[in-house]
Amino acid sequence: MKVVALVSGGKDSCYAMMKCIQYGHEIVALANLMPADDSVDELDSFMYQTVGHQIIVSYAECMGLPLFRRRIQGSTRHQSLNYKTTPGDEVEDMFMLLNEVKRQIPSITAVSSGAIASDYQRLRVESVCSRLGLVSLAYLWKQDQSLLLQEMITNGILAITVKVAAIGLEPSKHLGKEIAFLNTHLHKLKELYGINVCGEGGEYETLTLDCPLFVNARIVLDEFQTVLHSPGSIASVGVIHPLTFHLENKETAISLSNNDKSNYSSLGKNASVFEVQGDCPPRNEATCQSNAERTNLVEVSDDRIYISRTKKDNIFSICCWLQDSCKKSAGSHEDLAIVLKHIESQLTGCGFGWEHVLYIHLYIADMNEFATVNETYVRFITQDKCPFGVPSRSTIELPMLQASLGRAYIEVLVANDNSKNVLHVQSISSWAPSCIGPYSQATLHKEILHMAGQLGLDPATMTLCNEGPSAELEQALENSEAVANVFNCSISTSAIVFTIYCSSNIPLPERLTIQEKQDSFLKQMRLLQLEKGSKCKILYPIFLYVLVPDLPKRAFVEVKPILFVPEDTETAVTSVQNPTSFTVANCWGFQHAQWHDSCIQSCVVSGKICAVILSITEDHVAKICSESLGVKEKDVDYHNSVSKGDMETVSRFCVYLLDKGIVENGFSWEDTMNLRIYFPTNSSIQLETLSLLFKNAMNELVEIDRRVQIGKEPIFNIVPVLGSGSSAASMNNIITCELFARKF
Repeated sequence: MKVVALVSGGKDSCYAMMKCIQYGHEIVALANLMPADDSVDELDSFMYQTVGHQIIVSYAECMGLPLFRRRIQGSTRHQSLNYKTTPGDEVEDMFMLLNEVKRQIPSITAVSSGAIASDYQRLRVESVCSRLGLVSLAYLWKQDQSLLLQEMITNGILAITVKVAAIGLEPSKHLGKEIAFLNTHLHKLKELYGINVCGEGGEYETLTLDCPLFVNARIVLDEFQTVLHSPGSIASVGVIHPLTFHLENKETAISLSNNDKSNYSSLGKNASVFEVQGDCPPRNEATCQSNAERTNLVEVSDDRIYISRTKKDNIFSICCWLQDSCKKSAGSHEDLAIVLKHIESQLTGCGFGWEHVLYIHLYIADMNEFATVNETYVRFITQDKCPFGVPSRSTIELPMLQASLGRAYIEVLVANDNSKNVLHVQSISSWAPSCIGPYSQATLHKEILHMAGQLGLDPATMTLCNEGPSAELEQALENSEAVANVFNCSISTSAIVFTIYCSSNIPLPERLTIQEKQDSFLKQMRLLQLEKGSKCKILYPIFLYVLVPDLPKRAFVEVKPILFVPEDTETAVTSVQNPTSFTVANCWGFQHAQWHDSCIQSCVVSGKICAVILSITEDHVAKICSESLGVKEKDVDYHNSVSKGDMETVSRFCVYLLDKGIVENGFSWEDTMNLRIYFPTNSSIQLETLSLLFKNAMNELVEIDRRVQIGKEPIFNIVPVLGSGSSAASMNNIITCELFARKF
């Protein structure tokens, strides 16, 4: 991509440019924001470094690139973390600056910034980029600061301190010193006082005088004045005010690698400097879609629209799908618009909106239509509608047409409060894959971390690993771990459930290696956590493997973990793979047998969470039905098909075991957040029939056991798949049930 780089003069913005070039992008312009008054060194700004701004004009000549500058007219008016367009705010100056750069250089598609740890700054750059249709590149984001500082020094960043403001940094000793000279001292201060060695806490600021991108000249600071703001205090604040400087031409060409030469091609050709003036315009709402446009949908009869909802009042799931794709439908995007409209109506009827949604499962019939589906999705779910953060999301292709469903299917998880903590990084970085649009990497709500489906994408390039399914899985797990680390947890110790979606494009022999890779990765990560001295109590998660036709970007795997992030580290944790027998009212006369335990995986956090995965294989069906008929198992053959009568017995057995699984751990059906029933589309039973059988089984349980209460709509949703199971090597269950219950 062609990139305009935001430069403050500091080491971070310069090294961010170098990383852009490393990953194949081309820097074609520079952009800088400076004080309105040239004599002022530093502004009271949460966003911009301005110390040393007098020298930035020379960057155009040093790099041979056009430099666009704007004097900061605004101030800090919108101080909350998530930025909303606010007239008079200093962020609007950045918008004006980059808008003019884009106008003069239309080929620019991305913006580089040196953000390392500040969500406040990153979110504002991302907001401006989103408004201008640009991609934010932040290759230093969440990188280890000790390693990053050493990388800068090793790779030729020559930067001096132009401000110090931390205990242990004295203006008389440490101003004007190179970062290479201060490296050891900064790490000593980190050990003593916990400072950020890259200065992310405002401990110091730098000015880059030379780096490999300065192909024409280096900067020499001849004379400067030291200005003290709080002399005599424990942490005196001092800044450098440049008085005179000159450029020293570079006589010999800088040695570049072959990969970098093409991306440096524009350097040295255009050293123009432009000052961008003008007032910030009022916010333009023209891009907002009208209600009339959005409601211009194909009419669908109510008998084709299916809704399911769990009963829990404070957090519940709503699902909506269509029976048969509309003949007039133009594709998945039109069916999705119908489904989203009905979900929106359901939310409104409950007194909620999209801002209350924590997570969205987006199922579509054809991944080739992903782009148009996404366009429809972002018409309904926008960042403006979700001021507390956009929902996390997983997107999967399902064999819905084979199951006589429409082309789109939505499941949303809703909370009745706004206490969620949303992680939404839209910048491309080396940290984890970006989420460019109204869907986030993860949402933490009431100690449960709902993580978006992770593909095996290399974060820096946003391309899939090309070494096969196992390599993709490993990368997806690394991405998940990076996200978990932001919430001070690990997928190896805090995961409750792992759902691993496997594409049907994975060769059969490689499915086994996927599970081996998953097991070995988590084991290694667990050992690493113990070596770090982690005091977290270890959870041993349960696993569900789901075989689907396709995944986004034609990926082989998509990983979707749910984690427990306790506020109280002493919370009791129990993981149960094969629960023991217990006594429960059994309305169908099933008698506990040892083999029942082989059907169930469960993970329980005492008094808080109960997760259950129930797997019914062909062998289990034979056992269930033979016991029900009072015949020997060997006399029953279910390897070809399962009749409606047999499935009726199986559905009752599933409800019986699920009831057992939640009740024995002190939970009730009213605690259910979601209940998914996966079934293979090659089954002889139709989805509508299966749904009715499970609904009848639930109703029978309610009639016989009055402690069970459910609403009018089914509390479960049927998910058609190619296969599912507790093992990647044998995703051939007849039925798989996934239940998640939560107490507050």
